[in-house]
Amino acid sequence: MNQTETQMNELAMEPTNAQGRRLTDEDVLQMLHETHAVRSGHFRLTSGRHSDTYVQCARILEHPRLSMSLAAEAVARLPHDLAIDLVASPAVGGILFGFAVAAALDVNLIFSEREGGAMVFRRSFEVQPGARVLIAEDVVTTGGSVRELEDLVIGAGGAVVGVVALIDRGGQAAFSSPFYPLLRLEVPSWEAESCALCRQGVEIYAPGSRSLVK
Repeated sequence: MNQTETQMNELAMEPTNAQGRRLTDEDVLQMLHETHAVRSGHFRLTSGRHSDTYVQCARILEHPRLSMSLAAEAVARLPHDLAIDLVASPAVGGILFGFAVAAALDVNLIFSEREGGAMVFRRSFEVQPGARVLIAEDVVTTGGSVRELEDLVIGAGGAVVGVVALIDRGGQAAFSSPFYPLLRLEVPSWEAESCALCRQGVEIYAPGSRSLVK
């Protein structure tokens, strides 16, 4: 284990409750940079928009202790009177953070997948009528996947009480539920037709997971 990994693990091991040390936004940002979760280049985001910066949350979520610490902090920042029966996440990107959030809340996790291009619940997952559901996502730009999952939960008879995310990229959210991002990063993005990097011929990458689950 190198010195950086040791420092991150020591930070993640510190208490994240009212009696001990809570993670700050600066702590979270430090974790993102030290795990190389923030990348520079030319990227096609899951929303279809282009950007010169990509937040690859998988790089921080590959560290279980960090993931649990971040999820515990995200849960600690939720309104204290927010009643939650179930956590739901969109596949694939939201599953790991959703699992950690569900563990911190001590509730079950279900996740949605795409089937024929539409967001659905498979694997016998169910939302009980009246269930109070917290949607958990890793990164939100426009929130299109969250909106689809929101509609899916409501259509099943549940109530979406909020959306929690590891990172809010600062886009205009497409969903209507209360939003509780752990960290807000103002990262620019633009429509493909107005992308200067495309005009310059810079190679583009699509690191997101949507293409894996069509």
